[in-house]
Amino acid sequence: MEKKHTEIPGGSFPIDSVIAILKKEVRRWGVPIVTKISRKERDPFLVLVSTVLSLRTKDECTRKASGRLFALAKTPRAILSLPLDNIARTIYPVGFYNTKAKHLKQICEILLSRYDGQVPDELDELLALPGVGRKTANLVLTLGYGKPGICVDTHVHRITNRWGYVKTKTPIETEFALRKILPPRHWIIINDILVTYRQNRCAPVSPWCSQCPLVPWCQRKGVRRSR
Repeated sequence: MEKKHTEIPGGSFPIDSVIAILKKEVRRWGVPIVTKISRKERDPFLVLVSTVLSLRTKDECTRKASGRLFALAKTPRAILSLPLDNIARTIYPVGFYNTKAKHLKQICEILLSRYDGQVPDELDELLALPGVGRKTANLVLTLGYGKPGICVDTHVHRITNRWGYVKTKTPIETEFALRKILPPRHWIIINDILVTYRQNRCAPVSPWCSQCPLVPWCQRKGVRRSR
């Protein structure tokens, strides 16, 4: 029998309790590949490159492509020295691999010419890099530099709307809404937690609501069927 959910009086949402529950839940599954790379390498440049590769690409494919590329080059100068077609072949089959290869070369040129080979640690400067959107920029800030930021991708956008915690139409709207209501102590971790939870429980279509401990609070916005 499908569990029923309870509407939260006054629209309040126990985000601290929800995050605490999710932290325990996701321990069994691990973290996204970009987070693993950041913990292993401690290098903002490698976080930037792996995040660019991860866009529209599954984690396992990103892991393998990043590993192959980093085996050849791990600095802006080294990547810039590689032929474009070599980069494209190396990162294949990540999504839009030809475009990403071009962006990586362009990014490395800019880092060397403007930043002495270092990745900038300011949001606006990161957003000016080719192929870098708010998700990538925020991941570099949070995982690469440990600075405050909220990385909102489609999963964070969808799940926080599904809960009823925010009511927004786009990931960018969700990021700015969360900046107003999400306690800063949860900013850096929310992406890791929700991406992992999406992969294993809160799927876009037919989520595993019968196994979800958040049912008492989740308003299940947009859920037409579940398991």
